Amino acid sequence: MPLLTARDALPHGPRRVLVAGGSGAGKKTLARRIAGVLDLPHVELDGLFHGPGWTPRPSFLAEVQRFSSGPAWVTEWQYESARPLLAARADTLVWLDLPRPVVLAGAVRRTVRRRVRRERLWHGNVEPPLWRVLTDAEHVIRWAWATEPLVAPRVLAALGERPELVVVRLRRRGDVPRWLAGPLAGQV
Repeated sequence: MPLLTARDALPHGPRRVLVAGGSGAGKKTLARRIAGVLDLPHVELDGLFHGPGWTPRPSFLAEVQRFSSGPAWVTEWQYESARPLLAARADTLVWLDLPRPVVLAGAVRRTVRRRVRRERLWHGNVEPPLWRVLTDAEHVIRWAWATEPLVAPRVLAALGERPELVVVRLRRRGDVPRWLAGPLAGQV
């Protein structure tokens, strides 16, 4: 199946939806919006993965296995250990293929906002001090920079492995509301 755009009709009503994109692209926000339009449950993978102190939760893959075996869900396509399972079970993948500066700006804005507000994230975690971007190789902003170029090859590989997978490629922020109100809303 060819890559669909924000204007292309969907071949079927999505029931198991992945949202792919770099860190800061807006995967979680879009996943929530898709879930709202389709009246499907949204499962936030970060909440399943991160335990207290940013440690991975041992139950992560079992929880992914459990929800993804269900008939309907929307989630973000992330975490190396979960990606193959989710890709095998999804019927639709929405790819936020935004320009790299847009994605990285989103990661920086989100990180700064969370740190300044000291927002409590999954299991009580908070973003580390901003200066740690200079010293911590795993800092989320450095992570966003390093991993953003890996998204496109992953999406194209998934499509190669599953040619029947519906992949919607959204290339600009304006494509998101256009697709939600157009082709996606037409499935309701």
